[in-house]
Amino acid sequence: MHFVDAKSLLTRQNGMNLYRGCAHGCVYCDSRSTCYQFTHPFEDVAVKRNAPALLEDILKTRRKRIVISTGSMSDPYQPCEAELQLTRRCLELIERYAFGASVITKSDLVLRDLELFDRINQNAKSVLQMTLTVADDGLSRVLEPNVCTTSRRYEVLKEFQKLGIPTVVWMTPILPFLTDTEENVRRILDCCFDAGVKGVICFGMGLTLRDGNREYYYAALDRHFPGLSDEYRRRYGNAYEIPSPNSAALWRLFHEECERHGVLHDPEECFRYIADLPERNEQLSLF
Repeated sequence: MHFVDAKSLLTRQNGMNLYRGCAHGCVYCDSRSTCYQFTHPFEDVAVKRNAPALLEDILKTRRKRIVISTGSMSDPYQPCEAELQLTRRCLELIERYAFGASVITKSDLVLRDLELFDRINQNAKSVLQMTLTVADDGLSRVLEPNVCTTSRRYEVLKEFQKLGIPTVVWMTPILPFLTDTEENVRRILDCCFDAGVKGVICFGMGLTLRDGNREYYYAALDRHFPGLSDEYRRRYGNAYEIPSPNSAALWRLFHEECERHGVLHDPEECFRYIADLPERNEQLSLF
């Protein structure tokens, strides 16, 4: 871990990354890709120590309220957050200025800020986005070694459900020959439906591999599943898109089950829901 001063914070899509890099060690993480031009080891997390000050400057001058999201590139609740509380400080600012907030995480550390999310949701809107892609906890510990298991993340979703805070699940990636089974997809979806999620984001039954994360992923396969990386190379070469051989059947299952349960399952619809923050009725303040 090391500290840096960021020059800017919000993207055009109103997203922010408070950390750069991640200690969770997920073997499939696209953020490792060389195209993101990391100048330090991915696990040596860069902490944007001036992020709260940058965010407050934005919130003080922004006239239209928005939902500010974090976690698209680096988990905002990775281990160093327990001590640094950078994410919490930013959420406190978002609450103070009555904006909305959304986080993407795999960590149960988010429960530390549950009451804060509740207050933001009562004032404006908060959304918890959580990744569930490996139903079996044993396999989850191999593929996502430094983060809580899928069953624990399901429990987190249930805690947010109790307070009526909306949730969205990222069911991605689906790994060929490892998690691309009907049983795995059904178990994840059953967790989603039982937890009352608003939407499930899935970009297809497979994963993407680019320079940087491809090598890391194959090395992990060689450690835990000898011979499997050879099958990947034979079947996919250096392709970017790595679809499951079961893609068509799993994709059909996914859409049919989400439709049956009334859950959003088009990524763009999910993103619109997350970003939507209706204006407050200012007339109420007159009475």
